[in-house]
Amino acid sequence: MITLGLVDYGMGNRRSMQKSLERAGATVVLTGDHEALARTDGLVVPGVGAFARAMEALDETGLTEFLRERAAAGVPVLGACLGMQLLFEGSTEFGSTEEGLGLLPGEVVRLDPRGLKLPHIGWNNVRWTRPSALSEGLPDPTPFYHVHSFVPALAPDDDAALGISDYGSEFASVVGRGNVFGTQFHPEKSSRDGIALLANFVRVCTSVEATAA
Repeated sequence: MITLGLVDYGMGNRRSMQKSLERAGATVVLTGDHEALARTDGLVVPGVGAFARAMEALDETGLTEFLRERAAAGVPVLGACLGMQLLFEGSTEFGSTEEGLGLLPGEVVRLDPRGLKLPHIGWNNVRWTRPSALSEGLPDPTPFYHVHSFVPALAPDDDAALGISDYGSEFASVVGRGNVFGTQFHPEKSSRDGIALLANFVRVCTSVEATAA
């Protein structure tokens, strides 16, 4: 049984994410304790709210450097919604650039809705741009539940963009490079397909564990 560390830094749908990861086949440790998280096979970073406040919370608990170290060691990491945005180098949410975890290159910027209302709330299709461990077995496109106003500034042909959505303009809704993955949507609110994507991440962690062994 794979054990996932659900990173608790005080922000995000932690309990609903925990239940969804358990439905996806993982044992889940919900904690901010470094030693407990270090004993898990993969890490999930949830998040709802402001980028700057989330980074402050991670900094205050020492989780910023911890997550960077674990990712550098090859541990699979999945960020969801705000948790995905935190994976990038920074965000311009409040005008100036706030530093992020830097696990993926690029900045998070305001979505250009071209006349549509923000935040972008509701179900939206994700079109897969290339094969990925996260999208295995999912239909193309796949509907997922989004709630956000900011997106990573990635071109659709960027190799880190695994899935693209459109809300006025196109944006990367699923990203991944190496052992680091992110979803702009909430997989825990995305019904059967959200659980299937989380189950795919569990399998990623299984593969890494088998390789390490």
